[in-house]
Amino acid sequence: MGIVEEVGSEVRNLKKGDRVLAPFAFSDGTCEFCGKGLQTSCLEGGFWGGQNDGGQAEAVRAPYADGTLVAIPQEVEGDEKLLKAILPLTDVMSTGHHATVSAGVQKGKTAAVVGDGAVGLCGVLTAKRLGAERIIILGRHEKRLAIARQFGATDVVTSRDEQAVQEVIEMTKGGAESVLECVGTESSMDTAIKIARPGGAVGFVGVPHGAGAINLSRMFMSNIALHGGVAPARAYIPELLKDVVAGKLDSFFSSIRCNS
Repeated sequence: MGIVEEVGSEVRNLKKGDRVLAPFAFSDGTCEFCGKGLQTSCLEGGFWGGQNDGGQAEAVRAPYADGTLVAIPQEVEGDEKLLKAILPLTDVMSTGHHATVSAGVQKGKTAAVVGDGAVGLCGVLTAKRLGAERIIILGRHEKRLAIARQFGATDVVTSRDEQAVQEVIEMTKGGAESVLECVGTESSMDTAIKIARPGGAVGFVGVPHGAGAINLSRMFMSNIALHGGVAPARAYIPELLKDVVAGKLDSFFSSIRCNS
């Protein structure tokens, strides 16, 4: 998040003085994939850092500004609490939302969230936003699980692997319709697939690290869908931003402060 100091000659939607929000990837906003709301696959885009400018500097050049940056409403200026609530939209909130959408969370149904990190907690929050009646969080950190309950989690599972699978299967009488995989390990993916209800879906957003074989037999025999990947945050920021500004979406950062 920052203030626009200068704009290039081809920038049309931003002006000097605008406060803007930047997702973790930049995109041109005009290619085939940007048009489909898949900006992280932009043909001309990329990710901040590495060979590109990083977002931790005092100043940064934003390529493809019109396709990347989102202007924050002027009425938010000066409201530090609200600005801090908006900041997670750049990454973890949009990623949690991507898991929720990918898992097909529906009003009145059950969602299970594997992982109690920042993305998993945002997954709980966005599952509640989409109307899930029952939200099960699988994690092991007491303070994070307390936040999950604050965000709308109705059930907590602190065991792991097969024991956790058995607990979820028993409490849901067959599995959750939607499962959010927010860790990225082989164990977490295996758990996510095993606790999915036949005909359900797993939305995976955990960056793969150490992930190995996927239980395709379980998915095939139970007609379980697998969707997800790196979150196209730029596609989600506008709708989530409206809810945060309107006070309809809780502040992830505010809750962390209250519980730390």
